[in-house]
Amino acid sequence: MGSKEFIEKCKDIVKNYTIEHLDKTDSVSDFDIFVVWYCKTLQNHKALLSTTLFDGMYYELTFNGDKKELYLDAYKKFENRCIKIEEE
Repeated sequence: MGSKEFIEKCKDIVKNYTIEHLDKTDSVSDFDIFVVWYCKTLQNHKALLSTTLFDGMYYELTFNGDKKELYLDAYKKFENRCIKIEEE
């Protein structure tokens, strides 16, 4: 699987997963999926994706080229803190 094909497949998977898990009372008509980070090593691919929805979710997709399997992990962002590190 090439990089472009992997990214397009990931976007489709995330879109379908998001639609499937939306609260039925939400009236979301359209949203975009975007790649936050991507890497390919040998026959394996990994990407972090998110959507334009304000749900705090992000998605990690990993393609195992040896087994021809794609894994999806869905995460919820709970907090973003800035921690100052003072050098001595």
